[in-house]
Amino acid sequence: MTLEFIFAGAGGQGVMSMGTVLARAALREGRQVSWLPSYGPEQRGGTANCMVVVSDEPIASPLVVEPDVLVVMNQPSLERFGAAVRPGGLLFVNRALVPAAPGRADIRVHFLDALGAARELGEARVANMMMLGAVLRVTGVASLASAAAALPWALPPRYHHLLPLNRMALELGAQLVAAAADAPASAV
Repeated sequence: MTLEFIFAGAGGQGVMSMGTVLARAALREGRQVSWLPSYGPEQRGGTANCMVVVSDEPIASPLVVEPDVLVVMNQPSLERFGAAVRPGGLLFVNRALVPAAPGRADIRVHFLDALGAARELGEARVANMMMLGAVLRVTGVASLASAAAALPWALPPRYHHLLPLNRMALELGAQLVAAAADAPASAV
């Protein structure tokens, strides 16, 4: 099995961390992995995305053109990558910063308020791990336990005081997507 991911957002939204944690979690589970970052010219507020490929076989190229899974943290990222998602693929949208999901009937869209849920935890910076928890729950590409174990490796030491909150965010993101899937269409 091979899954190709693009994580996209603005600098400072933790896009690279999502990709790094996913890659490290998959490595912990014995999978082949590639991780390819791309930054805009600004450190914070500019564009940022990373491509991750997870496979049971050797990976020929780290470049992802038609992702199986796209995670967008803001509207410009949806505009840039939304049309590229492979038919039958998955789109995870941070609805706090994206006003409407795209009108594509050929993909499954998970429209989640990760930022709002992270703010309820008292730390908006963990919205990225909320989204990653949702991705892991839906795709099964790696376990939440492996992702939690990857956090100290992926986050700079200056953020290690936030490790417990990031672990909680992974779990809550998985619960958030499960609750959204179980809710009636009118409640979503």
